Formats: sequence, C-alpha cells, structure tokens
Amino acid sequence: MLKAEVINYLNKKLNFAKESTNKLEIYVNMLLDYNKRYNLIAKSTEKNLWERHILDSAQLIQYLPNDTREISDLGSGAGLPGIILSIYDLYNTFHVKLYEKSAVKRQFLNKVLDKLNLNFEVKKNIYDDEVNSDVIVARAFKKLPEIIRISREIIKKPHKMIILKGKDAQSDINKVSMTQNYSYKVYKSVTDIESRILVIDKK
Repeated sequence: MLKAEVINYLNKKLNFAKESTNKLEIYVNMLLDYNKRYNLIAKSTEKNLWERHILDSAQLIQYLPNDTREISDLGSGAGLPGIILSIYDLYNTFHVKLYEKSAVKRQFLNKVLDKLNLNFEVKKNIYDDEVNSDVIVARAFKKLPEIIRISREIIKKPHKMIILKGKDAQSDINKVSMTQNYSYKVYKSVTDIESRILVIDKK
C-alpha cells in the first residue's frame, strides 16, 4: 500500500482522526531522520514504512478492549506499536508504557514524546518493573514462551496480550504450555497474507 492508501485505511477502517494522521506524519519524518544515524528500523523497510510499520502497528486497535486503561509495549524499539496506539488515542482514554532497554532508542522515544505531547511514558527493562497493565502488546520482541513467562510471573492482574507474529504463529502457540486460565485466538494481519495476530487472554 502507498502512503495515501494507508492513511485512507486508517481514517475509514480504524477511525483515525485527521489530527492523529497529522501526528503520524510528524512521527514518520522524525523516525526517518533518526534512522539516518541510528538503526531504529531496517533500512530496507523505509520505502514501505507506512504499510510495513505504521499500518502493521495500527491494526492492533481493533483488538483493544473498550475499557482499556493501560497498555504496556514490550521491546518498543522505535515505538512500534506503542506510539501508534498513543497517537490514535486523541482523548487520552488509556496510558501507554514503552519498555525499551536501548538507551539510543529511549532517547528517540522521549524526543517523540516531547514533540507530539502524547500520553505515554518511556521505561527501561520490563524485568525491572512491576507491571499492572490490562493490555500487553508486542511486535518483534522475544519468542512466545518468554512472553508467556512474563505474563505469568511479572503481570499479576488479568490481562490481554496482542502479539504480532509471522507465519509460524499457530505452530508457536501449539508448542507453548499454557494453563487453563489462558485462552487465545489467531487473526490474519492486514499487511501480510502470511502474518498473524495472536490475542491471548489471561484470567
């Protein structure tokens, strides 16, 4: 998809406001500028950034519960998907925590925070924090067994996990040992015919 097609999809299918898409443009320009010096995203994906990164992240909005109050983005990197979700949320109905261990990437995330005045905060290591979020998102973080371990051992309250995965999503989840208080569904990604979105509920 070209940029214009992605923006049209965001507006028509995902209910992004004009103000939000304006902020996305500023974010994309900041990301491309920063990527000249630091490797925030693969150079090969820059030409297709709007579909490959922006829409890929934005599609998770469809799976957020209506009563979402706090989202934790594990291994946020350049802010994907956490910043995209925060940009969507014009009225600050939820708060986003971006967990990123790289100091360089955290510096970029804080610059975006200052520039766009969004409702998120930048955190360091997920393993050093007490997580009380009701929604966990992850894109290119760790393998599924480790995400489940974090869910089981670090996040104490009931929560939903929304995880962007590749074509091996179903086989990955088949290999994970989950107790009876876990349930899941697998959805198709809108950006890649082979990619999947895992939505896991922990009671």
